[in-house]
Amino acid sequence: MKLWSTISFLVLVLPPAASGQTTSRPDTASILDRRFDALRSRIERGVRMDSLVSLSVAVAVQGNVVWEEAFGWADRERRIRATPHTMYSLASVSKPITATGLMVLRERRRLGLDRSVNQLLGGAKLTAFLGNADKATVRHLLWHTSGLPTHYRFIYSDESIPVPSMDETIARYGILVNPPGAVYEYSNLGYGVLSYLIERLSGRSFADFMRAEVFGPLGMIRASVDIGPGLEAFAATRYTADRRPIPFYTFDHPGASAVFASGHDLLRFALFHLKEHLPDQRPILADSTIEAMQANTVPLGWAPGSRGLGWGIEERNGYRIVSHGGGMPGVTTVLKLMPSKRIAVAVLTNSPSRNDGLPVTLADDVLGVLVPGYALSQSGAAPVSQSRPRYQPTPDLIGEWTGELRTWQETLPVRMVFQPDGDVHIKLGEQLETLVNNVRFSDGTLGGQFLATIPTEDARRHRHFLGMSLTLRERTLSGAVTARTLTDRSYYALASWLSVTKQVPAGGR
Repeated sequence: MKLWSTISFLVLVLPPAASGQTTSRPDTASILDRRFDALRSRIERGVRMDSLVSLSVAVAVQGNVVWEEAFGWADRERRIRATPHTMYSLASVSKPITATGLMVLRERRRLGLDRSVNQLLGGAKLTAFLGNADKATVRHLLWHTSGLPTHYRFIYSDESIPVPSMDETIARYGILVNPPGAVYEYSNLGYGVLSYLIERLSGRSFADFMRAEVFGPLGMIRASVDIGPGLEAFAATRYTADRRPIPFYTFDHPGASAVFASGHDLLRFALFHLKEHLPDQRPILADSTIEAMQANTVPLGWAPGSRGLGWGIEERNGYRIVSHGGGMPGVTTVLKLMPSKRIAVAVLTNSPSRNDGLPVTLADDVLGVLVPGYALSQSGAAPVSQSRPRYQPTPDLIGEWTGELRTWQETLPVRMVFQPDGDVHIKLGEQLETLVNNVRFSDGTLGGQFLATIPTEDARRHRHFLGMSLTLRERTLSGAVTARTLTDRSYYALASWLSVTKQVPAGGR
């Protein structure tokens, strides 16, 4: 069945014979449908055993829908069943959608990818502790190589915390802890900045721009930034691992995480990026732009696998996969394209990933059914778990290091001591000295976690621990120290700058 002709396709967990699917080639479609039966049974079992609240899957091959079905509850409490037109929170699958909107502006010559981000921002600018912030470009944000550290922030509707403006977030957390272009570090804030650039350059809100310039032209009628007006009844509730409903939440990085879409509409987006131009879609990007977004453009060694513009790129057993996944409270999402076979697979859930990883592995399992050579590349054996060897300090680390932690509100003195037995102690300001746990030092970068408090007004709202990622440059360790919440809810990862220098003993060199 052609995607543009579906209206009310499938409902909850219907047997294959009752699915109501039709196609111009019923023999081919029925074969493909039967081949998905084992996967359908796995999903039904997950819903029945209450390990999934709901799951929506949508699959297209060469422009034809071969499987589009939803299982379980969009809202358990109100007994609303999931359908292929139920809108799910996409988490980081928002990123290629935001990148698509940005490329619309690029084609209209409203920005260049190698333009300095700071030249396009307003009063709040990116600032750099290492390198020159003015050298961070739009392309660096798309690639996650701008120097911005890890960042996320959830703002819940049942709490009286206002959503900060992008200017406020950039002023507080738009800090580069690595020189632009030097290091790959996945950055939600980077895509939040991109969505802000879309607003500034278009003169419209991010939500309005995406509705008018991406969702509308592609026929994505059940897609919006957050839950658009009039779409409330179609959105799936997000659930915790123990199946408790999560109040609605949004972000201070909307371009990274805030898009909602149905499986049906996400498949329309995917087909556009496979250059399957549907009759009722307006081509918002040239084919050459689509190809550029999917090119392996990040220099080798910067990122795990490779990255295009908004997409992850990988090669598996000779097949090139263009994809993105997402995960956050009450959300697991996967979108995978296999351009050479003109296949698109979307998997959406309103639950966190299960222990067996079904929402994450399902897209690969679908590709394995459709492309046997792809299945051969899947390892049948589970990876062997290897415990991390105990950290062994090198002579250049052993000793006392002093410096400072710089937050957006204040600066604290810092003292670190690396002991010969591998223990690492740290003291922030007047707080108690504490032990750094899970210490690791690899490729010149020190990692670990410790209990202490970032005393800014936003970080103090919730209990948190600190994670560090510090790079050794000559006699200085510097980088991000990130506050992450220690509560039932995920609230934030908020980074500050830490720099310490090794102290030379009297008479030493």
